[in-house]
Order: sequence, then C-alpha cells, then structure tokens
Amino acid sequence: MSKRDAVFPANRHSLYETHGYSAAIRSGDLLFVSGQVGSRPDGTPEPDFERQVQLAFDSLKATLEAGGCGFDDIVDVTTFHTDPDNQFETIMAVKSRVFSEPPYPAWTALGVTWLSGFDFEIKVIARIPEQA
Repeated sequence: MSKRDAVFPANRHSLYETHGYSAAIRSGDLLFVSGQVGSRPDGTPEPDFERQVQLAFDSLKATLEAGGCGFDDIVDVTTFHTDPDNQFETIMAVKSRVFSEPPYPAWTALGVTWLSGFDFEIKVIARIPEQA
C-alpha cells in the first residue's frame, strides 16, 4: 500500500495537529477534503455564524487550491449543521456566492448535535483537473 498523499493549505490552522488529521488526501485524480470549519487562526470557533460559514468556505478554497483544484472541480459536498432550520437561510446565502450557477455539485446536508464547538462544517470530494 502506498503512503497517503496529504495536502495542506499554506496557512494551515492548528486543528490539524491538535486532532491528528490531514486537510485533504489526494488519491489518483480525486481530492478528498476533510471537514472544514470556520475557525479563527488559533483554531477556536468564529462566534458570528455567517462569518463562521464564510471562513469554512475560505478554508475549503485554500485546501482545494493546495490540491490543484477549485470550486468548479467539486463533485460531491457534505455539510453538517447544528441547527438546520434556523441556519439554512444564512448557509444558502454564502453557498450561492460560491456556487452561483449550474451545474451544481451533488450535496448532502445533515443535522447534527455536536461539531466540537462549531455550528457548520463542509467536506467535499473534487476531481483534480488534468495538467496540460
């Protein structure tokens, strides 16, 4: 078995070391991105919910770029929400800025009771574009 090909963004946060995981793993032409959250530089949750969601997408963007991808390369999204009924409108506003036109990626949203102090998390699978 070959070693995992770990990918980290340039300004990686302390959560990766604290909790022992990689930002993403490259496998063939796919990039499997771990759940990204809206943390402050010290790894603590951003208290403003809309800002937390935006920071999660910013972290996702940095991780995708480190793996040679962008938002257009995402094929599958899973999001986790601590209070979907009350958070949905805010999440959709941020989501619509990132994914502004079809075709949209496949998407699964899950309501959860715990995200280690966070209220939103996003993980994706992206296809790494062929390099010309």
